[in-house]
Amino acid sequence: MRELILGCGDRKTKCLSTTGSHEYVNPTTIDINPDLKPDLIFDLNEPKLPFDDDTFDEIHAYELLEHLGTQGDWRFFFRQFEDFWRVLKPGGLFHGSCPRPESPWAWGDPGHTRVIPMESLGFLVQPNYGTPPRTDYRPWYRGDFDIVFMRNMNEHSHGFILQAVKPARIIDVAS
Repeated sequence: MRELILGCGDRKTKCLSTTGSHEYVNPTTIDINPDLKPDLIFDLNEPKLPFDDDTFDEIHAYELLEHLGTQGDWRFFFRQFEDFWRVLKPGGLFHGSCPRPESPWAWGDPGHTRVIPMESLGFLVQPNYGTPPRTDYRPWYRGDFDIVFMRNMNEHSHGFILQAVKPARIIDVAS
């Protein structure tokens, strides 16, 4: 078991878990702040994580994604999630939480550059394409997840767990 903690900060336990355990197992930590002493100092706005394909069983990103990319940059959104998918093993899990769009903290924090509402996560599931009125991003997005868990955590944040589906269930756009 290998786990990747993105924007680790000083968090010591998991916020979301499918097993009931909130302890990390064999974690690799990434943060941009060297004072936090992560395993790897890395700017997550970079287009590609410095790991091989199929490296991790789990990725954890809590209250982080809203600090990366910019609102409306769909290319970054899909490139980022496709790279998360790439480094996850088949069946691997991505655990995340973000501010809810209606929270005053969604845009109240000056470091927040985008909001990721729960509805956006449906675009990461390949079989959802072809269901109107969904915009078709299949020519640009080659990853594939299933949504395992998605709910409001509290009045300010929502959490989700995505499972990497490999190989991806991409249906040819011309079909």
